[in-house]
Parts: sequence; structure tokens; C-alpha cells
Amino acid sequence: MFDVIIVGGGAAGFYAAIHIAEQAPHLKIAIFERGKSVLAKVKVSGGGRCNVTHGEFSPKELATNYPRGGKELLGPFHKYAPMDVMAFFEERGVPLKIEDDGRVFPTSDSSQTIIDCFLRESNKLGIQVLKNSSVKAFKKVEKGWQVTTMNKHYFAKKLLLTTGSNPKIWEQLEAVGHHIVPPIPSLFTFNINDERLNGIQGVSVHATLEVMPKKMFSTSREELGLKSLSKEEPVLLSEGPVLVTHWGLSGPAILKLSAWGANILYDYHYSFRIKVNWTPEYTTESMESYLRKVKELEAKKTVLRTHAVEIPKRLWAKLVQAANIEQDERWADLTKEKLQNLAEQLTASIFKVDGKSTFKEEFVTAGGVDLKEINFKTFESKIHPTLYFAGEIINVDAITGGFNFQNAWTGAYLAAQAIAASD
Repeated sequence: MFDVIIVGGGAAGFYAAIHIAEQAPHLKIAIFERGKSVLAKVKVSGGGRCNVTHGEFSPKELATNYPRGGKELLGPFHKYAPMDVMAFFEERGVPLKIEDDGRVFPTSDSSQTIIDCFLRESNKLGIQVLKNSSVKAFKKVEKGWQVTTMNKHYFAKKLLLTTGSNPKIWEQLEAVGHHIVPPIPSLFTFNINDERLNGIQGVSVHATLEVMPKKMFSTSREELGLKSLSKEEPVLLSEGPVLVTHWGLSGPAILKLSAWGANILYDYHYSFRIKVNWTPEYTTESMESYLRKVKELEAKKTVLRTHAVEIPKRLWAKLVQAANIEQDERWADLTKEKLQNLAEQLTASIFKVDGKSTFKEEFVTAGGVDLKEINFKTFESKIHPTLYFAGEIINVDAITGGFNFQNAWTGAYLAAQAIAASD
């Protein structure tokens, strides 16, 4: 018999367990982990460095980084925010740093530092960690919950689910009356097979992106929130660093598009057109005007060898080639058509996206427990008192940068507060 069973040995599970144990030392707490190791996602997060949170200390601004759940998290962020998370780790001997882009990492640049902290604290507090304990079922009983693994029945007064995107747990929640918003991928990169990107992997550019509408929607425009859009206007917009990869395009601007457009791009079956402006300070018309001036000033130089705009030379060469400009062609010899072609390639390159790839080893989904069924003061189920949630099991997801972890920490902390206080 346990006072609290936490299902899921990840970030939210350990964070909640530690806070419960510190506030109510007499409680018997167990973490059930289906795998042979705990904190596996923490291990690979942030490229192995663990991007624990983001240095955004305004709850209102912080909430804007959540395509789903931002409104619901605004109140919780007023109670527990990034500065609280940073204090938690600093107080336990894990110094952190805020990088120029706002991401927060341990100064060790190693996720193992975070893992070691959790393991050390949970061991010190007497929290039981049961590995290889996949939960097959749970049900409400008279004095709490019965949790069934492959070999045994366990009982607990309170149950906290921190299992992330686990379809089997979602199925069990549906069986006890919860509604699950169907999961779809978020935070993914775009697969593009295009000669303009071949051979320039690693090039990074600050660009603007537009996802162009299809002629027909399988979902109505009203459902997609597109009432005011004409067929020529973009469906989604994004701006920021874009990275050319072996499989297409990635980088913060692409990931932001994938998160905010998760439902629309799913509806498109990940097959759509994207327009890229590699020089956001210009429109096609102003770029054409600018290139005419370059033509006058650099008449005797070859177009290919002229550094006319602030983009990497390898990308410039690809776009010049795509504009049908010859390798040794001089500015003076450029036809009006070729100059227009170059302006369009620089400001309105159209690429065909055909599929997606998971962002590194991190897999984030939109979907999960319906937010209307959760009390966001305590992260307790409105349907079943003494049942709590934290992390990606609920229909909350964020853009990249430490925001998904912050959702986990905030939910885990508030659930822990409620569990400890109601004992």
C-alpha cells in the first residue's frame, strides 16, 4: 500500500515525487517506470545537454510559446515559473546558465547532471523507484486506486500520471471517462528534395516562411480558423533561423511552424508548398529594384562571385543557378527576366514539402487529456478526485527552447503541492 503512486519515471514524475516527499515526509511514494531505466527523455533532451527551461520570467510572455495550453497555463505560471525551476536546481548543487537565445542549461552542458540530481534526491528522500513495472490497468476503488502491473496489484490513496504520449494510458483514461484529444505530431522538420538545397547542408539563414494553402481542404476553413484568408494568402507564417539539412529544412523557424501548424499540416498529410524569403528585409519588388542598382554598380563582375546580399555564399550560388544565370554571366548581361528570377528566388523560393522527420531524438505530440477536464490550480482530474496529471500526458505542447519541460515542472509542482496538502 502506497500513499502516492506516480506512473512514469520521467522528468515530471521525479520532480513531483521529490516535492511531495519534501513537503510530506511521512508519505510512502513510489514511481512506476515501464522501462529498464528512468529519465530516458531527459538524457537525450537538448542534444544531450538538457534544456531545462527558458529564461522568460513573464508568465504572460511565457504562455505565448504554447500552441495548445497557453491560456490554461497562464495561472499556473504565476505560481511556478522558470525562476522557481532554476532555484530548485541551484539549491541542489546544479548550477545553470542562460544562453543568448534564452535557453537554460546546466553549466556542465550534460543532461547527466540533471539525472544525477533527481536520483540522488529521490534516494535521499526514500522514494521507491520500480523499474520494469509497466502499468496494465488502474481503477478507482473505495479508498483510492488499484494499479495493476504484469505481476501484481498495488494500492494508493492518490494517483499521479506523468506518462507523456503513452497511447495505452490514454486508452485506460478513456475507459474511466476522460476524453482524449487524438495525438498528432508536433515539433518536426520538413522533408524536401530540391536541387537548391543539395550539397549545402549546415547553411543557416534568418528567413521568413509561409505555408501556402491547398486548393481544397479536407477540413473546412472555419474549423482551421481561416475564415478571412483568400486562397492566395498563406496559411501559416513564421520567422527565424532556418537550417538546411540532409533531408530538407529544420531550425527554430521550421519547428515553430510545425508546432503552431500541427493540426493543419496533419490535415495536409505533410504534403504542401512552403515559400521562403531568404532576405526578410526585402519584398520581391524591392529586391528587384535593389538588384537593378547592383547591376549598374557591378556591371563587369560575374553574378555568381558578387556578394550582393547577406546570405551564405553557398546558398547564393544555388539561387543564382536556380534563376538560370550562367556561372560566368556578368551583371551587365543579365536580362530583365533573369533579374526578376533572381529576385524571386531570394524572396519567394517555393519548395515542395513531402513528409516530416522527428526533431532529433525528441518526440513531442499535440493531443492528450482534454484540458477542460483538468483543474489547473491543482492539476487534478475534474472527473476523478485524487487523480492527477503532469507533463505531456495532457493536451499541452510547446515550441522548442525548454518550454515543454517547463510545462512538466509547473504541473508536477502544483500537483505535488495539492497531494501533500490534502493528505
